[in-house]
Amino acid sequence: MLNRDATNHRTLMTFGPAMRCVAFALLMISPAMTFADSPEPSVKTIRIASMNVSLYGDSAGQVAAKLGGGADAQAIKLSRIIRTIRPDVLLLCEIDHEPDATTVNQFADLYLNADRSDVTEPIDYPYRWSIPTNTGLLADVDLDDDGRTVLPTDAWGFGRYPGQYAMAVLSRFPIDRDNARTFQKYRWSNLPDALRPTDPDTGKPFYSDAVWQRLRLSSKNHVDVPIEIPESAGGPRTLHFLVSHPTPPVFDGPEDRNGCRNHDEIRFWRDYVCTPNAEFLVDDNGISGGLGDDQWFAIAGDLNSDPLAGDSRQAGIKDLLACPQVQNVAPESEAHGVATALFGSRRVRVDYVIPSVNMPLVDCGVVWPEPSTSLGRCLDATDHRMVWIDIKPTPQ
Repeated sequence: MLNRDATNHRTLMTFGPAMRCVAFALLMISPAMTFADSPEPSVKTIRIASMNVSLYGDSAGQVAAKLGGGADAQAIKLSRIIRTIRPDVLLLCEIDHEPDATTVNQFADLYLNADRSDVTEPIDYPYRWSIPTNTGLLADVDLDDDGRTVLPTDAWGFGRYPGQYAMAVLSRFPIDRDNARTFQKYRWSNLPDALRPTDPDTGKPFYSDAVWQRLRLSSKNHVDVPIEIPESAGGPRTLHFLVSHPTPPVFDGPEDRNGCRNHDEIRFWRDYVCTPNAEFLVDDNGISGGLGDDQWFAIAGDLNSDPLAGDSRQAGIKDLLACPQVQNVAPESEAHGVATALFGSRRVRVDYVIPSVNMPLVDCGVVWPEPSTSLGRCLDATDHRMVWIDIKPTPQ
């Protein structure tokens, strides 16, 4: 398995299937060389990961109630995966949000940082952010035009209760909340050349003008989370953790409204990191523009789009991966290649951690061990798999 000693040096040991990373970007290695061929890293590295943990319920408070006491079987399995891989910075998708972060704090304190009888060591994330979400947040307009405004169909993002399917960031390093940027209220119609859903039979827009002008782009949130890497970990350096969880491109009709939204939610990050002077991107505090060229960033999340398969409009994810500001890397597991989720019998790549081109990438992988292994027996806790990258930090 992958362990780290007190000095944060990482040693690659046997971990079920070997974890590999295929790099398509031109990095500081031979073009014919992949990270699977490279020697074990002997430098300090920082591990950045994303994982959809499927910690949602049927009603508000249900998840928090089941996590109380620290004995929930699903959460124990999830925590064992996280405690084994030990990311320094971790995005959790599909974990309930409350204003006081009850669910996130319970998971971190009662499961991740708790003493257990298994072989994994506790891991402490002193810096946490349970991120507000549009899912389950009732809109003030009738989105589905049925004459009433009710959950879940009239939420800004589909959800049966406020906070369902939210995101959280856990970090060993400080989160600069004062300089974070959220785009929870950003209007879809403000995105240039937005894919406005259209009825293919009539050619008319699916949403009325009144709804279209109010509709939010983000089904959950789009957030630029500044992580402050200290000198002791190879900094000082700010890492912009760009997190989102676009809507699934299904559960709609011939107008493909969710497919259009998924495409544009993914496209948002391409505009944010690749479009100079993107003044049309205005955050919830009224600040416009994207990210500077010299900034380190990692785009993370369950993006619900496979560039080669599935039901999404693949141009969105393909364009993001082709952006010159990112490294087009494909983390792998030995057993299932680049796949990161199992939907029925389909294995698809929908979860990502995409590093900026200026970050020294050391290794990456997908956590998908054989089901017969001890860690493999934890995989039924969620239908997604953790994706991770290792970077070598340098001072800013």
